[in-house]
Amino acid sequence: MYKIFFKRLIDIVVSFIAILLLAPLFIIVALIIYVQDGASPLFSQKRVGLFQKEFILMKFRSMPINTANVVSTEVSTLKITTFGKIIRRSNLDELPQLINILKGDMSLVGPRPSLVTQEDLIQIRKNLNVYSCRPGLTGLAQVNAYDYMPIEKKAFWDGKYANNLTFLTDFKIILSTFVYLTKKPPTY
Repeated sequence: MYKIFFKRLIDIVVSFIAILLLAPLFIIVALIIYVQDGASPLFSQKRVGLFQKEFILMKFRSMPINTANVVSTEVSTLKITTFGKIIRRSNLDELPQLINILKGDMSLVGPRPSLVTQEDLIQIRKNLNVYSCRPGLTGLAQVNAYDYMPIEKKAFWDGKYANNLTFLTDFKIILSTFVYLTKKPPTY
């Protein structure tokens, strides 16, 4: 019952309230990005979601326009704007994903959505039943050092989550995310 109904209800309520409360921050971040770079503050990218359906993920743009799409482990090789470094360190670049959650493309908690080009990760996740749940803003792999683990390990954590999804699991992951966010940020 939780996975089918209550999880989605919680996603709708929490994302709606968060968008309302954080609207001034959304506007400030968007304006700074626009003034700094003179282009759209939003970055959109095709990702793989529930039942392997593609959707458009939104983030605040932290790199110049026309920067190549790469996996998170390769980001350090790309140019990041001055303000982009700040929003990445603070994870403010992820805020527009609250809109993805409200739309139903994502959930607050779940496996991070893979790029459509990550065919090896997609196949491993498919074999582990990961696509039976919506991708999340945070997840079990994220609180276990997501960016620094091989794809097999990411898929393992994602499969463990998808096959043991409960309210208590989601609650623990959200608490762990707050702890994770207080760790020393990566340098780019």
